[in-house]
Amino acid sequence: MYKVYGDYNSGNCYKIKLMLHLLGTQYEWVPVDILKGETETEAFLAKNPNGKIPVLELEDGTCLWESNAILNFLAEGTPYLLTEPRLRTQMLQWQFFEQYSHEPTLAVARFIQFYLGLPEERMEEYHSLHRRGNKALKVMEQQLLRTPFLVGDSFSIADIALYAYTHVADQGGFDLAQFPAIQAWLARVKQQPGYVGMLD
Repeated sequence: MYKVYGDYNSGNCYKIKLMLHLLGTQYEWVPVDILKGETETEAFLAKNPNGKIPVLELEDGTCLWESNAILNFLAEGTPYLLTEPRLRTQMLQWQFFEQYSHEPTLAVARFIQFYLGLPEERMEEYHSLHRRGNKALKVMEQQLLRTPFLVGDSFSIADIALYAYTHVADQGGFDLAQFPAIQAWLARVKQQPGYVGMLD
């Protein structure tokens, strides 16, 4: 049985939880509190020397880290991992976009608001994150106006990767009312068989 080391409120960890539920795969969840420094312990660093969650531990003790890499591993041989070269490249394109343009803005703004309570000394950064985060959301909106999912008609790990922090964007102060195609896409993701919410 897989072990997942993570925080239920983390979007990156939720990607793994959602993927496992969509697959109907059993797992053990091992809670890790980043605010208490639990990712910096010797025991945790032996699993991920980068000191970050999530970590997926396989039955033989091998540990995999980086949420999108774990998604690719779990989705191997399933419809969630697109195999046609052009589609697979587009799927990877969205995963790279998520880690470079989307997650560093939406997730950090959410951390400042949801975890830290909007401290005054981080407000300038918070507003800067909103400008960049809304740009990323506009990129998604343009695609989702054309196709039901991020890679055409196929629900894939690209959607799982970007759903995680988009569906809680309001916790970082983002207003999704201005993005109707994203809102419709969020509803389509929730309709997938096996769907589970972040805190379910």
